[in-house]
Amino acid sequence: MRILLIHQYFLEDDDGGGSRWNEISRFWQAEGHEITVIAGMVHYMGHRSAKYSGKHFLQETNRDGVQVIRCHVSESYNKSFLGRLWAYFSFTFSSIWGGLRYTKGNYDVIVVTSPPLFVGITAYVLSLLKRTPFVFEIRDLWPESAIDTGILTSGILIKFAYWFEKFMYKKARLINVLTPAFREKLITQKGVPSEKIIFIPNAADFSLSEELLTGFDVPAFRKEHALEGKFVVTYVGAHGVANHLVQVLDTAELLQDTNVLFLFIGDGMLKKELKEEAQRRQLSNVRFIDSVPKKEVFKYILASDAGTSVLKKVDTFKTIYSNKTFDYMSCQKPILMAIDGVSRQLVEEAQAGLYVEPENADDFAEKIRFYLQNPNLVKQHGLNGYLYAKANFDRKVLAKRYLDFLKQVEQPEKSV
Repeated sequence: MRILLIHQYFLEDDDGGGSRWNEISRFWQAEGHEITVIAGMVHYMGHRSAKYSGKHFLQETNRDGVQVIRCHVSESYNKSFLGRLWAYFSFTFSSIWGGLRYTKGNYDVIVVTSPPLFVGITAYVLSLLKRTPFVFEIRDLWPESAIDTGILTSGILIKFAYWFEKFMYKKARLINVLTPAFREKLITQKGVPSEKIIFIPNAADFSLSEELLTGFDVPAFRKEHALEGKFVVTYVGAHGVANHLVQVLDTAELLQDTNVLFLFIGDGMLKKELKEEAQRRQLSNVRFIDSVPKKEVFKYILASDAGTSVLKKVDTFKTIYSNKTFDYMSCQKPILMAIDGVSRQLVEEAQAGLYVEPENADDFAEKIRFYLQNPNLVKQHGLNGYLYAKANFDRKVLAKRYLDFLKQVEQPEKSV
């Protein structure tokens, strides 16, 4: 199959961050399919590679053999809400032009993954002009999540977003959701026919974790990075409004009498403020690490005692699986899950960690103290999560299942 993927935040080689689609496209390419990606020039955490300076388009082939067409994104991305909104639409315009100019020949299917919701405009336009069906993937419920976190406040934009969301659901051949809660919401509240919805969730990349589990020298890494004698709790991901990481600083403040050390790995628009706040509080048990490649992230996780998944306390986030949760599982680390809803259910069903009430530092600190007193349970929860993810959330297995669905929607003349 020839598959066109539209993903504003598709990672570069060795970029840190959510690598769901880098891994899926790698598997598909290895199976003999041809994948082309239309992507942006700004990482979802806000930084921009120097190699894009002065360029509006750049064609490249990544190390997996996937062709990537990088399209312009406004540098106003991190400046304000209006700046970010303009960055979204700047990618919409540039990606349509990039798709028309640089994608050659016919494609069997277009896959578009959101958020932001507005990438759907690109998918719809290219679908019409290339006469190719498209599949719409929902990684996060927009516009609800943007409204709940205060990112989207304009009444006009909110009305447009809801209208456009409904329009996209109608025009898409299939809709992929990443959690059962998304599926339930689309059917019961948004009127989407159940037969139009498929479920390919976030997953664990065992190809990387198992390579490291067999040969990585954890004691040497801990010594090199001054982690010896510490109970290390690692957070990996964006440092933004939705993550509300100040709750982790609050927890660190309550645990200064212990050997607990919090590692924050990643970047985002609030990272500078968080670092300044940690310094103001003189929190010696907090350490910030810039974004690192996925393999290096896994080394930090393997050298940790536990991982944590954290989001702001809003109802919309009860419907999501945090992708970093599966990284912790694949590395056999227990999870301190500060997200209610389906993420909590996942961890409790797998017996892979402890639920922490979001934005409740007292509860967070109490759960960590419980782990300090029960080291055997820490190891057991980590192993439980690994086995559960291996049985239910293996990226390679799910990538093949996704491909089977795409084969059902490819252009009729190519499926005969």
